[in-house]
Amino acid sequence: MDEKIEETVEKAEETGKEAVEETVETPVEETAEATNEVATEEAPKSSKKKAKKAEAELAEVRKSLEKMTAELAEMSDKYLRVCAEYDNFRKRSAKERESAYADAVCDTLTNILPVLDNLERAAQYNTDDSAESQMGRGLELTLKSFSELLSKMGVAEIEAEGKPFDPNVHNAVMHVEDETVGENQVVEVFMKGYAKGDKVLRYAMVKVAN
Repeated sequence: MDEKIEETVEKAEETGKEAVEETVETPVEETAEATNEVATEEAPKSSKKKAKKAEAELAEVRKSLEKMTAELAEMSDKYLRVCAEYDNFRKRSAKERESAYADAVCDTLTNILPVLDNLERAAQYNTDDSAESQMGRGLELTLKSFSELLSKMGVAEIEAEGKPFDPNVHNAVMHVEDETVGENQVVEVFMKGYAKGDKVLRYAMVKVAN
């Protein structure tokens, strides 16, 4: 009798244990599966959010890069313009300095030409006797030195007498009819003309025939 009671109790205990184990195992497995399903559903959502965030950041970076590129191009254009303007200013200034220097030299030479005229007039009245005197020799040396100096500075006398009249270098102050000379020919020079290169310092005052 006692043995049967013990067997019954043991069977009941075993049955209870199995029931408890089934009860415990089933929720755990279901819970794990449910968690995996939730994780699987949430994983794509998280990836999409990260992708969208990365795309937004990339778009912002591209926008900033385009802005910086435009600003750089504008600054480069301004720099090139400034360089070009400075180069033009430098060339213009150099040309103006050269022109100013040339004009100053020509003005100075023009102002001293009357001195040469006076020396030449004085030399015309230098007779043979006076030419041998100290004053006569001094006059000739001064006139020679003056002429050599002008020649070194590039000043040359404008050819006039016997040449065709040229309004670019001659100033006709008198006109005569003379069949012995050609038409529009310079027959007399009242005042010598001088030029430095292509620039006329003083026009030759002349008499023109025919």
